[in-house]
Amino acid sequence: MTFVSGVDQPERFRNARTVGAHFGLTPRRHQSGEMDWSGRISRAGDAAVRRALYQAANVLLHHSKKWCALKSWAVGLAKRRGLAKAKVALARKLAVVLHKLWTTGEDYRFAAAAA
Repeated sequence: MTFVSGVDQPERFRNARTVGAHFGLTPRRHQSGEMDWSGRISRAGDAAVRRALYQAANVLLHHSKKWCALKSWAVGLAKRRGLAKAKVALARKLAVVLHKLWTTGEDYRFAAAAA
């Protein structure tokens, strides 16, 4: 419900990938002259939705016994980049998946995604 109230109208996003940036789950960029670096997450947008997505990612990684495509992707990312970055990346990906499922009206097939 938090995600639905945060997005409000899914049609205002051109594609599902921009939802993660709307809630501040993308790296902050600083560009000036010759300097160009990306920092921590930008924290723009609704903090309650960002918190709920991060908690959902945390539950999926630590407390879910079943494997799905999202969990296996995040575990592989955690091995390469670290657990904290994997949780934020999974939260962003959850936002994209939720938006896509909402606009298409499909159900998430947990067993089919794991295969």
